[in-house]
Amino acid sequence: MKDDSSSIKDWPEDERPRERLVRYGADKLSDAQLLGILIGTGDSRAGKNAIDLSRDLLKKFEDFQSIDSASVNELCSVPGVGTAKAAQIKAALELGKRMASKKSGSKQKMNTGRALVDHYAPFLKNLKKEIVKVVLLNPKLHIIKDLTISEGSLNASIVHPREVMIPAIKESAAKIVLIHNHPSGDPTPSQADIEITHRVTKTGEIIGIPLVDHIIIGGMDYYSFADEGLI
Repeated sequence: MKDDSSSIKDWPEDERPRERLVRYGADKLSDAQLLGILIGTGDSRAGKNAIDLSRDLLKKFEDFQSIDSASVNELCSVPGVGTAKAAQIKAALELGKRMASKKSGSKQKMNTGRALVDHYAPFLKNLKKEIVKVVLLNPKLHIIKDLTISEGSLNASIVHPREVMIPAIKESAAKIVLIHNHPSGDPTPSQADIEITHRVTKTGEIIGIPLVDHIIIGGMDYYSFADEGLI
């Protein structure tokens, strides 16, 4: 592959990322080549083409997970990457997350912890702060909707049972699931996680809207209170 900073248009046709994608398939391209297609153009003032900028991004952020975690402003800190290029990258990553979640709205049955993780992990696993969601389910365990009920710091988030139950009552949910992320990457529940699970479980029993699981996502791993027999 061409390794200088000349314009990609000047490269032999078989070495240009777009042409290679069309001819050989997207899976045959490197991370830098795929990013280069997204970025589209380079920075002529710095004498860098789109592949150069892609390599600079990967050098700074190391991988797509870190790029996903970065804000638009952080992406723009790489010389030559402006708001438009950063927005294109973020949009593409969001599309990937939506595809990875296998999102199909109310048609998707959430009857296992694995199904919930597959659906929500793409949106939660790379976040820098803790996000707590309540997932509202109908009697057939299809998603009615989900709501973010807390956005915490890097290591803590406060949740009260009423914040969980009020939307569940309004939407006539049959059952609910709590799901949140641990930015540390370790899904092991904290004492606070255990306490809120017990409190919401008791409240759900009183109201008649049971908590069927509390899932913690940490990087590529997860912890399910239901799978562990704690709900």
